[in-house]
Amino acid sequence: MLTDLAQSIQAVADWITLHITMWVLLGVGLFLTFTLRGVQVRLFPHMWRVVFSSRGGARGGISSFQAFTISLAARVGVGNVFGVAAALYLGGPGAIFWMWIVAAVGMATSFTESTLAQIFKERAEDGSFRGGPAYYMWKGLHARAFGAIFALIAVVTCGFVITSVQSNAIAQTVSFAGSVNPYVIAALLFALSAPVILGGIRSVARVTEIMAPLMALVYVGLAVFILIVHAADIPTIIGSIFTAAFNGEALGGGVGGGIMAAIINGTKRGLFSNEAGQGTAPNAAATATVSHPVRQGAVQSLGVFVDTVIVCTATAIIILAAGPDVWNDPNAHPGTLTTMAVIHHLGQWALVTMTTLIAVLAFSSIIAAYVYSDVNMAFVTTKPWGTWAVRIVSVTSVSLGAVMSLDVVWNAVDIAMAVMTVTNLVALVLLSRWSAGALRDYEDQRKRGIDDPVFCGRSNPFLPADVPSDVWDRPTTCQD
Repeated sequence: MLTDLAQSIQAVADWITLHITMWVLLGVGLFLTFTLRGVQVRLFPHMWRVVFSSRGGARGGISSFQAFTISLAARVGVGNVFGVAAALYLGGPGAIFWMWIVAAVGMATSFTESTLAQIFKERAEDGSFRGGPAYYMWKGLHARAFGAIFALIAVVTCGFVITSVQSNAIAQTVSFAGSVNPYVIAALLFALSAPVILGGIRSVARVTEIMAPLMALVYVGLAVFILIVHAADIPTIIGSIFTAAFNGEALGGGVGGGIMAAIINGTKRGLFSNEAGQGTAPNAAATATVSHPVRQGAVQSLGVFVDTVIVCTATAIIILAAGPDVWNDPNAHPGTLTTMAVIHHLGQWALVTMTTLIAVLAFSSIIAAYVYSDVNMAFVTTKPWGTWAVRIVSVTSVSLGAVMSLDVVWNAVDIAMAVMTVTNLVALVLLSRWSAGALRDYEDQRKRGIDDPVFCGRSNPFLPADVPSDVWDRPTTCQD
């Protein structure tokens, strides 16, 4: 019965992706790329400089770099390991091409949503900042009900579904490495996640500031080593990705393929991995203390590139370089394919390394998903019970996810994210004048020789109106 339900939900998710999400995602991404004059290309070198100079300037709050690592912790997770494997397994090598397309236009989308999150953020009682789609729907579009609908979807999706999926991935990985009672895994995850999640957003920021960059470097390091060993095969592998994107070639001659399968799985797994347009990363972006919203927009846009073009591509090459012996192994499926490929390249000792690495990737995504849920619950209610409800549900779902079979939830999360994404993308188009104006203001100041532009929310000639909060008020005018 559960299998039939999972298949039914999967069919609905595929239909939504092919007929709605894909076209809206690509269409809005191209619209924003045009509106922002190719910001993801023009500011690409500057994005790197901003990231590496963003650890300071938080003045006791959360720095731009910490906000970047919170969102990176959510992006660089199970989607990069299981998600890419699922895309290849079900869509063939061509699915990776469509992941690249989603990322290319998604960089402009991510820039916009994160810049808007900064413009319309508000200060919480503890002095930290909160913001995201619900807030810019409310303050930018003057539609609080619209924001509340998004917030409620995000609370459930991030606080329960995504955390459960990530903890289930940890349980599957540990079980593949050795026979471990899932209840033992659940207890361990509870012991690790509870102190961090119950400690609040600042606690998450301190953990992810170290964990996210480290895990990305270790994982990419493994990939680089494998690439060096298989350097002669790289042109063929890249060629197979481009070729399969348009001829529907299956992985290993039969595991998965077809043009529609490549497009559907590349789009879905690309969105699940890099989150561009989904409306989750802006919740982290809004928490940063920065001098100008565009700085955080640039940082978050680069996160999409790091996630998909670097980390996801590395995973794809690891799997494709392993060859048909691994692809067609009876034990190969999305939950094991990447680990089996790494073991094929490096030997059995890599099993422990991959198990540890996947566990860290998933755990970092768990605590980042909590942040997203907490921010959106604060939009629904500022009562203390709301904050603690999110924390308790998040910790509980981490434990439950390790012992539950989540086939239905894995498929349902695609539908939930599609609803979140389309809702958010509508708001991005309607508010595009604000992000474009903020970008013009930032670039105008840089042209005038100001290395660290400062944003003013009132009487700013580049904005369509004054920002409806006092977060960006300055004692002097914007013309000084």
